[in-house]
Amino acid sequence: MHKVSHISVTPAEAGQKLLNFLQRRLGGQVPKSALMRWIRTGQVRVDGKRAKPFFRLDQDMVVRIPPHTPGKQDPSALASTVDHGPRFRVAHGLEDLLVVEKPSGLPMHGGSKQDTSLQSLLATQFADADFAPTPAHRLDKDTSGLVLVALSYSRLAELHELFRERKIAKLYLAWVSGRIPVGERWTMEDQLAKAGNPGKERVEPGSGKTALAEAVSLQTENEATLLAVRLLTGRTHQIRAQLSSRGFPLMGDVKYGGPVLKDINVRMLLHCAFLGWAGEGYSMLPDWPEPYGIDKGLDLPALFPDLKE
Repeated sequence: MHKVSHISVTPAEAGQKLLNFLQRRLGGQVPKSALMRWIRTGQVRVDGKRAKPFFRLDQDMVVRIPPHTPGKQDPSALASTVDHGPRFRVAHGLEDLLVVEKPSGLPMHGGSKQDTSLQSLLATQFADADFAPTPAHRLDKDTSGLVLVALSYSRLAELHELFRERKIAKLYLAWVSGRIPVGERWTMEDQLAKAGNPGKERVEPGSGKTALAEAVSLQTENEATLLAVRLLTGRTHQIRAQLSSRGFPLMGDVKYGGPVLKDINVRMLLHCAFLGWAGEGYSMLPDWPEPYGIDKGLDLPALFPDLKE
């Protein structure tokens, strides 16, 4: 049984809603329903006063947490103890931001069939942090590349706003099945809707959500082409669905009709290689094996001149 505790809100936690603060601080050991009951009955107090679940906390406020017996932790909040499988690496580290490279095959969040995830690995590595490192966006499990991880609530809110306003440039590299003349450039604009198969999108003219992207062909190798793709919207499976609908499925993307990759330890050749916005930009090219290797001198932003404006 944990006794009554009084926790001061740190600078990294300032701006959070009370309910979110409790969920992060208690690491998923207390169900959300119990936290709501604590707040509703006044067992949780802020600076000695009652507060509502969505009250925003300021730095140095003191939150009272009542006595409680820790329950079984929420798997999504647990730091995985699995000692094998893919791992992430830090590409850039700032005071309130990590830019990490997620490998192909590592999911963003855990689930009933997957213990190890980027979120659980971050929780393990930063177990003593005041604010649990939180990815500001998502990549598909089999997509590799850069992920922005906020180390404070204020940074997380800033990144969410930038993504919402589409102010973050997102550039990907993708090997597709089929030959496209080098230098060919085009814009893809489609309507994406849920397909009949679970977890799959389809291009559906006249319905669904608008999906917009630009692509340029960089290299051909046998019956495959390397593309640079700039996402202008952020729909589920957008690149995969749009390219597949044009007859150029991603190499390794069996779900969307792509060929199986043999003899290489990569599931799908799609990589988020650049994320940038006003005053900040981060790059990490994939380390794909031959014949899919990437020229390490490639300047992705230069392929899209308006990014320099």
